Amino acid sequence: MMGSQIVAGLDIGTTKVCAIAAEVNGKGMRILGMGSASSTGLRKGLIINIDATVDAIKKAVKECETYSGTKIRSVIAGVSGSHIEGFNSAGLVGVRKKEVSFADVDHAIDSAKTVHIPLDREILHVIPTEFVLDEHEGIADPIGMSGVRLEARVHIITGAVSPIHNLVKCCEKSGLGVADIVLEPLASARATLTQEEKEFGAVLVDIGGGTTDIALFKDGFLRHVSVLGIGGAHLTNDIAIGLRISMYEAERLKKNFGAAVTGIITDDAEEIQIKHTGDKERSIPKKYLAEILQPRCEEMLTMIKEAVKECYGYELATCGIVLTGGCALLDGMDKMAEAVLGLPVRIGVPSNVTGLNARMANPMYATGVGLIAFNKTSMSNRIFLPDVVSGVFVMMKDWVKGVLQ
Repeated sequence: MMGSQIVAGLDIGTTKVCAIAAEVNGKGMRILGMGSASSTGLRKGLIINIDATVDAIKKAVKECETYSGTKIRSVIAGVSGSHIEGFNSAGLVGVRKKEVSFADVDHAIDSAKTVHIPLDREILHVIPTEFVLDEHEGIADPIGMSGVRLEARVHIITGAVSPIHNLVKCCEKSGLGVADIVLEPLASARATLTQEEKEFGAVLVDIGGGTTDIALFKDGFLRHVSVLGIGGAHLTNDIAIGLRISMYEAERLKKNFGAAVTGIITDDAEEIQIKHTGDKERSIPKKYLAEILQPRCEEMLTMIKEAVKECYGYELATCGIVLTGGCALLDGMDKMAEAVLGLPVRIGVPSNVTGLNARMANPMYATGVGLIAFNKTSMSNRIFLPDVVSGVFVMMKDWVKGVLQ
């Protein structure tokens, strides 16, 4: 394919690591292959065991290479976790030649990100939300417009340095270069939200294994991002404790038979088989599983509701909620979300992707696909996407290489 390149995304999650390779050009992206592996080296989005994480990355990448027939040497890695924080800032500059140029925009953005950041934190993304030219607000693209003063209003996303250090180190120890680091809710939004939803207002809710990412979009830009320390792993843990079974068996039951609300179980007599240690089996009513899951789902959605209130989502999100991530697959989760949140809810799956369509049209792979799509868009639009990973990223890669030598 003329002018195409192979891009790989790496989603390092609490319960799984997913690697996706795609062929990208100006017309779109075609998935070549994917691989996944169970993850035990993270908790709530933070790496707690480097060796276990490295092992999972290697397994996922090897499977992806086998399916795609390509050698993966570098990846776009996703980052999340409760250490992520976002805030608004603004920068004002004079227009040099009375007509706004790319340099003027860059200077305005640089001015906006000149803020005090604690030494243990670093800027991940600087995302323009709007421009103001001579007090005229709401300008999306000021290039070529006449004016004297240009103000850039931006949303700055920061993360703790140590978790990002560990993320890069795990990739390097797996034999991979890190081409970029992208905040996971931004990647998920790139794969699942429509342009209409971004313009008129929508809240992306990505419920992963250990964390729930929340991102508000309005007028085409990100307005707010936050991360909650709760996810699908909490549901699995509740099942394991409630039924006194292993986490592995609890995860199997959740995926195959779980339901967010008891009312969705129409046959009270329907039973399922559960396995205990020592290959012992017994039958329980399927409704019991929903009775365990429902309180935790309600708690999770109540926390999400508070987060949506805090970012003024009820006033700004005209299009409602887009629910994605592995937990979105739980039977009845979308209906419960509508009832608890009081907003329209749809399940977000990766769109506008060719290749492994049937397999990839799944909320579980939204982040992985979005990492690749994010890179594609970043190459073609230099202004309105994040300033991606400032100087510390290069320093971290050099530091990790020094450690590994």
